[in-house]
Amino acid sequence: MAYFELQPAELDLQQLAEQYWQEAGEREQQLEKAAFEAGEGIRNGDYSLLNLETIVRWKSERVVHYLIANSNENIKSALAVAASPDVSIEDAVKALIGLRGVDISIASAVLAVIYPERYAVLDYRSLEALGHARHDVRFYEEYLAFCKRLAECNIVKPQSDLPGPTALHALERALWQWSRSLSPAE
Repeated sequence: MAYFELQPAELDLQQLAEQYWQEAGEREQQLEKAAFEAGEGIRNGDYSLLNLETIVRWKSERVVHYLIANSNENIKSALAVAASPDVSIEDAVKALIGLRGVDISIASAVLAVIYPERYAVLDYRSLEALGHARHDVRFYEEYLAFCKRLAECNIVKPQSDLPGPTALHALERALWQWSRSLSPAE
């Protein structure tokens, strides 16, 4: 079983979530907004390459070119599974990582924009903020459960004016920002 230890102080999380958005460049903000709009499209049944590409571009532009190797049928099938309200985390992740160019981190981003109240992005910065760095489906399930428990404690509030207006996504921003604040200027 994975062990998570929150590195930043709980009291700093809301400020870090706000700082994340303030320090994000205009391009980063636009990519995130577009990703959540694409997630809404997928949630509403538009299982297109364009929506998947928009999300992947937000998280890792360098892998976008791999997506075209997937057939429209495979993309549609994987997104339909991921968007199913009753699918297990494991089945949703496996459907997505079956696509060329999609790893566990990208799969978690796709799930997070489709259902921001249910999923968080498995990102190396968020993991660093939790004192961990392992990536597999079981780990993602444990990570997600831990993040949900934190979000449910109301230590960070939903950012209703931003994409993915949930406490879970605000927590994700806070964890990411905490890790970024430790790194020298990128």
